Amino acid sequence: MRVTKKIKEEMVAILEEVYRDVKPALIFRNPFELLVAVILSAQCTDKRVNVTTARLFRRADTPQAIVAMGLEALQEEIRDCGLFRNKAKNIMATCRTLVEKYNGEVPKAYEALLKLPGVGRKTANVVSSIAFGRPAIAVDTHVFRVANRLHLAVGETPLEVEKGLQKVIPKDKWSAAHHWLIWHGRLVCKALRPHCAACPLAHLCPSRT
Repeated sequence: MRVTKKIKEEMVAILEEVYRDVKPALIFRNPFELLVAVILSAQCTDKRVNVTTARLFRRADTPQAIVAMGLEALQEEIRDCGLFRNKAKNIMATCRTLVEKYNGEVPKAYEALLKLPGVGRKTANVVSSIAFGRPAIAVDTHVFRVANRLHLAVGETPLEVEKGLQKVIPKDKWSAAHHWLIWHGRLVCKALRPHCAACPLAHLCPSRT
């Protein structure tokens, strides 16, 4: 099946109808907590991240407090989140940067976010979108998989998929569409056993089984 521009627009409209009310799964109270949670979410479920951050933020919920607790203590607090040593190293370095350069605040500038340790395009896009209200499409594993399967945006890298999605989705819907694609990937278009029979996009999908 050739996925035309019209079909892609129909896919986006269906995703919006089905998932218009979904919210971010990560629990946070401010841009800093969101930033830490997204760094922790690499190769980890949001459910597990929420357990970890609930414990961590009871002890230290500011960059200053995390710097004060030290690297070893931070590692222990996030040990159950996977890749904890590398994540702790990045979070600690980011917190030091926030304290030294930004008075403990998360910078709003996209380029400044990208310069923080452990922050790539996905994390910067999530923080820009959710915390600061800027249009952005963060491409995580779910978005990457769903976009390629649907041929909404075909690419070998997250950046290629991000640029492809930007072309087919109206800019004012970028941030919302990020969540539509994530939830579709979690609930229906799963990595190993996609539920094609229950998919509202099955009649349009070139990858359906």
